[in-house]
Amino acid sequence: MSFVDKIGYLVIIYWGYQFSCNIIHMLYKTFFSHGKPIDLHSMGRWGVVTGCSHGIGKAYAEALARIGINVVLINTKIDKLKIIASNIETLYNVKTRVIELDLSQGLKAYETIEQEMFGMEIGILVNSLGMGYPHPEYFLELPHKEKIYSNIIQCNIVVVTNMCRIFLPQMILRGKGVIVNVASSAAVIPSPLLTVFAASKAYILKFSKELNAEYSKHGIIIQCLLPGSVSNHTSNSPPIGWIVPMADDYVASALDTIGKEDSTTGFFPHTVLVGIIRITYKLSRSLVVKFMTKVMERNRKYALQRYVG
Repeated sequence: MSFVDKIGYLVIIYWGYQFSCNIIHMLYKTFFSHGKPIDLHSMGRWGVVTGCSHGIGKAYAEALARIGINVVLINTKIDKLKIIASNIETLYNVKTRVIELDLSQGLKAYETIEQEMFGMEIGILVNSLGMGYPHPEYFLELPHKEKIYSNIIQCNIVVVTNMCRIFLPQMILRGKGVIVNVASSAAVIPSPLLTVFAASKAYILKFSKELNAEYSKHGIIIQCLLPGSVSNHTSNSPPIGWIVPMADDYVASALDTIGKEDSTTGFFPHTVLVGIIRITYKLSRSLVVKFMTKVMERNRKYALQRYVG
């Protein structure tokens, strides 16, 4: 056996070991690391959910109401929220409040939220409000990019930061609370043609990790979710499958990870997919980047064809 052959075998053994360790760790966290169950109801009488007109945010609002927690629904447009709030009150016999977040008002918008919620005991905050690209596109070629990029930064970075700033103090005073910041798996895998969106979600991940390091000693649980594709029955949703759950099913899975994992996809098939991509990336960065670019270019092509059609 030549020296080159020996090196090749050692590399294969090393990466096989790394792959096995990652798979074992993934399976353990998902199926065996139960930890102490978190009683969300004991965190406070009210939960706040942003971006809850559909999808993951709406599913979180309903899930909290289902266990008897009153819910504040916050969104940039509140037309749908009034209907959702009414349905939640009827189905789950809890109180709701609806608040519009007018991003055009800058910091004054957050002052309004503080005033409207003064004296309310907020035990849970779910930051689900987010904005992405209308379709995958190269950074300089996206139509109306100036407005879209600014809105992405506002929704995905500024809102999350300010909502945590508003509600963390009272959680610290009570020595308990839960904050769930919804990012995206795009934050941890190559995401060409979604550059600004992916970067904004990477901010949420880093922000959540450091915030958790600062305030976990005060009894606050801060989690970052990194979901893959989730369907919500809208025309733009991906088809439902084993790797694309309905929002309700996704949230039911994600809720079980609170207090167990600081950052997680929240859904085992998403964890497997992200794990495979990240392991492959270590083996061949260029291969993964090339593959992801082709996937995004294909999605871009389909989207542009729909516009023309």
